[in-house]
Amino acid sequence: MQKVKLPRTVDPAKTAQKRLDYDGIIQASLFKRLAESTEGVKRDANVKVSFGLDEQRLVVISGKANIEVDLECQRCNEVFTHLCEIQFTYTPYYSEKSEEEAPEEYDLVDLNEYGELDLIQLVEDEFILELPQIAMHDEADCSVNSNNLVFGEIPEEIVEEKPNPFDVLKSLKK
Repeated sequence: MQKVKLPRTVDPAKTAQKRLDYDGIIQASLFKRLAESTEGVKRDANVKVSFGLDEQRLVVISGKANIEVDLECQRCNEVFTHLCEIQFTYTPYYSEKSEEEAPEEYDLVDLNEYGELDLIQLVEDEFILELPQIAMHDEADCSVNSNNLVFGEIPEEIVEEKPNPFDVLKSLKK
């Protein structure tokens, strides 16, 4: 099957009634916030998104995606390629009632003023959340040995002669 560009926005209710599936790409140039959070986006994102209705007749948006980004290793400061793979399951947020009815497995997603879902922003948010807090190579690939990570000089311990607080009790015993 040929990969196609995904639509920027979709109406989740109409799309779920038709039980549509999208299998395509999102161009790397559209991930501006992800590019700012990393050293760069290497390629377009492969995305699969399915729309449907569950047993409670709730709209369900589920999918998975992957993308390669460049990150800076915090040990050796070299740039390396990191594969971000995500899976998500959402249901649209319409009101407080929909929040109470939604099962715990579903995350809630806000719709824009036209009642549509911005697919690109949704996938980009998931990629940003998937980024590691501290980006590092695998230890085998890193040029810095973790056993040699000492910064500055370790001061020698200074042994102070402190008076024993129980010496006062010795004098009382006599």
